[in-house]
Parts: sequence; structure tokens; C-alpha cells
Amino acid sequence: PHDLTDKFTESMYVLANEPSVALYRLQEHVRRSLPELAQHKSDMQSWEEQSQGAIYTVEYACSAIKNMTDSSVYFKSIDSLLKHAIAMKDQLNAAQGRSTVAPQAKNPPASS
Repeated sequence: PHDLTDKFTESMYVLANEPSVALYRLQEHVRRSLPELAQHKSDMQSWEEQSQGAIYTVEYACSAIKNMTDSSVYFKSIDSLLKHAIAMKDQLNAAQGRSTVAPQAKNPPASS
């Protein structure tokens, strides 16, 4: 009986480790794992697209900030020109005020 069980055990071991059984087990593993791997791949592609969108947004914002910084030169120039224009307008107003006050003093309004 001992010899019989040894032969039976050896046969079971050979059958369990036969290449076709190993290939079947590999196929079963792939069949079970593939849907999950496909879902992971899909998720990764989606995250990559979202990341690319976020990177584009950040780069665009950085570019806009740089352009704003670069435009400060123009705003300073505009500020200077506006101050100069206001000063000239004040001078014109002062000159007009002097020229209109003098004729009124010479010609008093008629009384009724």
C-alpha cells in the first residue's frame, strides 16, 4: 500500500505541474487580472489628461502674470503722461481764469 500511495502522489504531482496545467492557470490569472488592469490603464489616461489640462492652465496663468509684470513699464508711462496732462490743464485753467477776470473788472455788468 505504501508503494501505491507513493505512485499516486507522484502521478498527482506530475499532473499538477504539467505544462498545460500551468498554462491554464496562467490563462485564468490573466483572465481575472485583465479587466482590472484595463481599468487602471483607463484611469491613468484620464488622470494624465487632467494633469495636462492643469499644467496648461498653470503655464497660461504664469504667462499672463509675466505679461502683466512686463506691462508695468507702459502703465508708468501712461501715469506720467496723465500727470503731465493734468498739470497742463491746471495751467490752462489758471491762465483762463486770469484772462476772464480782467475783462469783467473793466466792464461791470449793467444794473437794471
